[in-house]
Amino acid sequence: MDAMPLANTEDRYGWIAMLLHWGMAGLLVGLVVLGISMVRLPDVGFDQEKITLILVHKALGMVALAVAVARLLWRLTNALPRFVDGLPQWQEVSALFVHMWLYVLMFLLPVTGWLMSSAGGYPTPVFSWFNAPDLIARNEHLFHTLIAVHRWLGYAFTLVILLHAAAALRHHFVQRDATLRKMIPRA
Repeated sequence: MDAMPLANTEDRYGWIAMLLHWGMAGLLVGLVVLGISMVRLPDVGFDQEKITLILVHKALGMVALAVAVARLLWRLTNALPRFVDGLPQWQEVSALFVHMWLYVLMFLLPVTGWLMSSAGGYPTPVFSWFNAPDLIARNEHLFHTLIAVHRWLGYAFTLVILLHAAAALRHHFVQRDATLRKMIPRA
């Protein structure tokens, strides 16, 4: 069996695209679960569990932003594999539309979280390595607005991720084409 190439080919994604895709998928699912878990905890004074979850969520969000930059740069410098033969044009357009929104939301969510922390006067630690600089001055009204924006973007992102996963599974199990196999490493 031939070794998998690092870069994308006309027929499938390369190792780097797969690593970025599946690594980001795991990171994003973890961030969504973490985000939902931490906001369900009550706001009662100093709650160490909630504060720890928020700090981990912020740090992972900043990692997600860095990986999103890497993904976008890789995607802009590597040709995408072609669509499977016989795919209706509306599905090609839908796939491009969903991927566009995945990328938009991969950037909007961490940036709104970072802006929210800045507006609230809270640090944005990237683990214990460093604190990201504030993007804007403290502003209580904007802080509360950004909380709502970040939450609704999170809901939208969850829906887009589910739509993307459902389409991939439909291609794999119903249409039985190579769409999903192009993103899975060969055994």
